[in-house]
Amino acid sequence: MQAAKQLLELYNLGLNAVKGDNAVYNALMAQGTQESCHVIAIGKAAEAMYQGVERYLDKDIKSALLISKYGHFSPELLAERRLIALEAAHPIPAESSLLAGQTLLHYLKHLPAKEPILFLISGGASSLCEVLEEGWSLEKLQLATQAKLADGASIAEINHMRKQLSKIKGGKLWQFISERPVACLLISDVQTDDPALIGSGLLFPAPPQREFTWQIVASNPQMLSAIQAANVANVVTEIKLMPEFLAGEAEEEAKSCVELLKAQPDGIYIWGGETTVKLPENPECGGRNQHFALAAAIALENNPEITLLCAATDGTDGVTEDTGALVDGQTVARGRLENLDPIDCLRRADAGTFLAASGDLLHTGPTGTNVMDLVIALKTSCPT
Repeated sequence: MQAAKQLLELYNLGLNAVKGDNAVYNALMAQGTQESCHVIAIGKAAEAMYQGVERYLDKDIKSALLISKYGHFSPELLAERRLIALEAAHPIPAESSLLAGQTLLHYLKHLPAKEPILFLISGGASSLCEVLEEGWSLEKLQLATQAKLADGASIAEINHMRKQLSKIKGGKLWQFISERPVACLLISDVQTDDPALIGSGLLFPAPPQREFTWQIVASNPQMLSAIQAANVANVVTEIKLMPEFLAGEAEEEAKSCVELLKAQPDGIYIWGGETTVKLPENPECGGRNQHFALAAAIALENNPEITLLCAATDGTDGVTEDTGALVDGQTVARGRLENLDPIDCLRRADAGTFLAASGDLLHTGPTGTNVMDLVIALKTSCPT
């Protein structure tokens, strides 16, 4: 229990270091600007990022349009009359995504000429807001997205596809912005922090000679650095940042991490990443972090020294409402007591069912950020 408590404290500390409200507020404070503007926030962290602007500008926000995933807006924000808030589908676009795209174009068209716009972009924007090129239908987009996801494609590969079929991605949104000055703050959900990959690059590349400034305000490396520098009362061992970015197939990455941990001295080890999972024809319950966690639990079976947390940073893993899992050497035994086979659950992409039975799922709800995934492991030769 003590090991789990330490890992959860570090996970929450990492999330707090990259939450959208503080990240945006601190960036605006550092810039020192106090210009009234229109705000457009798109992505899973839209509400938190908007709150950062609201805290800084207050009544100097002329208008606002927010687009986020279903369930990621608070009731208080949805009741706010001075802004437009739309919920849309993720990770598979739906009619709500096309409605959000049309609303965005309508909003831009009717803004007063030459008044500044502040964009707040975070992961998820690619699915949440779309305007399709001629020849593409929603059904074709959904099938193409599902095929990429099932094949274990990376976010870069999926976003490259989306740029080809979109009227607003890959910098194409500029054709609807007119001559208004534009600034953009981004929370990065990609390994390279390339703004052209975040949200499929709504504003990237920008046309030459445009009045445009942008900044990454939160990222996976920022979160990892905050955890490594943690001063947590319950943590009495060294925190080691691992240089490997976990980007391969989830099951193989989990096995590699566990084998490495077995050969390491006592300590806390942290990785950033975003793994992939090749899905069977009829996948069941889970996400890449749950898949990673169950694969790690199998490799850790009966090992009393290692406890491991694998979780998303946006609050949802795959199409589930869970965030990930926190597993140990007894996870497999607990799940088997419920007559479940961990290897069969992995094969069927049903890690969530096993981890629910073993009591190891994590649930946070929307976190106000989205900087990919996090793995934290504690190794101790004297477990408590």
